[in-house]
Amino acid sequence: MTSPPVDPVASDPGLPDHVDAVVIGAGIVGAAAALDLAEKGLKVALVEKGTVGGEQSSRNWGWCRQQGRDRREIPLIKHSLAAWGDLAERTGRDPGFRRTGVIWVTDDPKRMAEWEGWVDQARQHQIDTRLLSRAEIAARLPDARAGWIGGIETPSDGRAEPSQATPAIAEAARAKGAAILTGCAVRGLETEAGAVSAVVTERGSIRARLVLLAGGAWSNLFLKRHGLSMPQLCVRASAQRTDPAAEVTPGGLGAPDFSLRRREDGGYSIALGGGVTFDIVPDAIRHMRLFWPAFMAERKEMRLRLGRPFLEALFQRADWSMTEPGPFEACRTLDPEPDRKVLDHAFEAVKRAFPKLSDLTVAQRWAGMIDVTPDAVPAIGPVDALPGLHIATGFSGHGFGIGPGAGRLAADLLAGDAPIVDPEPFRFSRFHDGTKLTMDGGL
Repeated sequence: MTSPPVDPVASDPGLPDHVDAVVIGAGIVGAAAALDLAEKGLKVALVEKGTVGGEQSSRNWGWCRQQGRDRREIPLIKHSLAAWGDLAERTGRDPGFRRTGVIWVTDDPKRMAEWEGWVDQARQHQIDTRLLSRAEIAARLPDARAGWIGGIETPSDGRAEPSQATPAIAEAARAKGAAILTGCAVRGLETEAGAVSAVVTERGSIRARLVLLAGGAWSNLFLKRHGLSMPQLCVRASAQRTDPAAEVTPGGLGAPDFSLRRREDGGYSIALGGGVTFDIVPDAIRHMRLFWPAFMAERKEMRLRLGRPFLEALFQRADWSMTEPGPFEACRTLDPEPDRKVLDHAFEAVKRAFPKLSDLTVAQRWAGMIDVTPDAVPAIGPVDALPGLHIATGFSGHGFGIGPGAGRLAADLLAGDAPIVDPEPFRFSRFHDGTKLTMDGGL
């Protein structure tokens, strides 16, 4: 196992017989939704096949950024940043959130032109993003040797600790009355009169009329069990953390050949933006038309592979029995092998850029599976074909930063309250109602 560290969250010993809402998946979005639902006065069960935050919620870079967001996500990330700022007081635990800013640098004039366009958009949303000259980069990053020509900065953006944040939120939900059940896979849903009536877990059933599926990379398979289709694919992204080292930036830094984040433990999280691997699977062929524009836009930064995952997916049945162990019990935690070549490249690039880090050492490497949609925007809201079922998935690598806001939006919609942001861009129905799915405005 190469899983990164994550604060442990113990499971409640007993299974509740009845709740108002079940949240499936204890990543950051599911945990945040459970907390918001509990604070609204609903009786909630947060159910997880593995551990709290054990998959992508603890494997991401830890950035909480507005910078470069798709315009449809901007209202959600603005709410999320405000929520991040309140989390320590709200949960009684430190999620590691610090408003240290995010900086991107480049040696490409075309990239600078793209960033200039995004700065204009940021101003329309009262975001403090600004362009940086070569001299300003030198002032922000005095230890850097690289000859970047310019950059972009959002001082109000921040960073948080993936190992701490989701467990802190989950424990706060428990303190508000939510049941937390880990190592408890959900096998499927029971229905009455065409609507959700219960959740079937490996430990037994929980009666509930409301269910939120926040299953990340597993959501599509779960939906197939109930005859529902979602265009969702996964890419494998690798990351690493270092031992403590000298500070060269207090926050997040994105460069052409590496990305890094200062950690609370004094080390860095290092990765390579765009250094992802896509295993071709049958769903990629099935949904090729929808994903083709996104593939063409990202193809230069993506490694394609055809191998064992294709055969595994091809023979994965979607009609498993709910009385016997199923696919979610067969794999408690997605823990793919990291791409060492990609990580070596990023690690050496950091040391070249910052001679001060010439003695930097790697403490751990890992990979995670990022669930993506054709338009790189999540699905948050009701699934009309199965009343009572809601979804919050497809975060396309943005889930950690917008997690608190996404959880709140999902909770508002589940509870029938006024949503914090317009939910229309995130509706599940857009995948089936003829809406043109486009990448729009993000960097």
